[in-house]
Amino acid sequence: MKVIDHLNKAKSTLFSFEILPPLRGKGISAIYEGIDPLIEFNPSFINVTYHREEYVYKEREKGYLEKIAVKKRPGTVGICAAIQYKYKIDAVPHLICGGFSKEETENALIDLYFLGIDNVLALRGDPLKSEGNFSPEPNGHAHAVDLVRQIVELNTGRYQEEDLKNPTATDFCIGVAGYPEKHFESPNPNMDLQYVKDKVDAGAEYIVTQLFYDNQKYFSFVERCRAAGITVPIIPGMKPITTLNHIKMLPRTFFIDFPDALMAELHKCKHDDQVKEVGIEWCIQQSKELKKNGVPALHFYTMGKSEATKRIVKEIF
Repeated sequence: MKVIDHLNKAKSTLFSFEILPPLRGKGISAIYEGIDPLIEFNPSFINVTYHREEYVYKEREKGYLEKIAVKKRPGTVGICAAIQYKYKIDAVPHLICGGFSKEETENALIDLYFLGIDNVLALRGDPLKSEGNFSPEPNGHAHAVDLVRQIVELNTGRYQEEDLKNPTATDFCIGVAGYPEKHFESPNPNMDLQYVKDKVDAGAEYIVTQLFYDNQKYFSFVERCRAAGITVPIIPGMKPITTLNHIKMLPRTFFIDFPDALMAELHKCKHDDQVKEVGIEWCIQQSKELKKNGVPALHFYTMGKSEATKRIVKEIF
């Protein structure tokens, strides 16, 4: 079932969450351990992220350099198939521009279609640490809007090979990202909003936001979207703060701000357990307010760890 159908048929706020594929060497049980505790709350869909390979070059004999993959997670496509088979819950694979040519993107979409997966979240993806700035693959996409357009073309039966006879059209529901506090590379909020509108005009059917901790920024983002003519559902993305490291890492990584009231409480914390309690309680209150205001779904970034999310969702649903 498509995400947009879940959203259109829902009579109240839905619950969904995102997981990370396990690191190389870990089995599928690592995935199930993060999902099982949340099944009792009837998630409508589960997102699965995609991560590019990262490499280092090690010097070998005679000065030769050997390219070695230092970060590679198991395939998102296979994990989505396993989730749908085991849980009978719709899986939403992330599809990114970085690391893919157009042909490789098409091949991934064909695999998804054959497996009965009819949802994708289309993202540009982050630059590699070694890049500094994002660089597309040769014959790849530089922007998420171009990826959306390719998926839409495949939905109409237009493949990269134009000479195909009687090609089968796919039927993907496409989601995209939105940024209540602006994407860090956008020159200003208005231009950032235009990028979101471009993706929706190209064929995206819903938006999932970057995480945030000030609900007013989400409400303001929705108002600005509606004023710009963006009418698709806008799902808030949530993540509880659970460690001292999150206090520095989350704003730096995702270019977001903590509200003064939240920061005042976090400043009192001396260890992770204290941070976790503050973060969970803040996220509970955030979620209650969002649900009261009729958001289409609450989408939690679990990072593969479900304990905190379970405590929050238990208070909301």
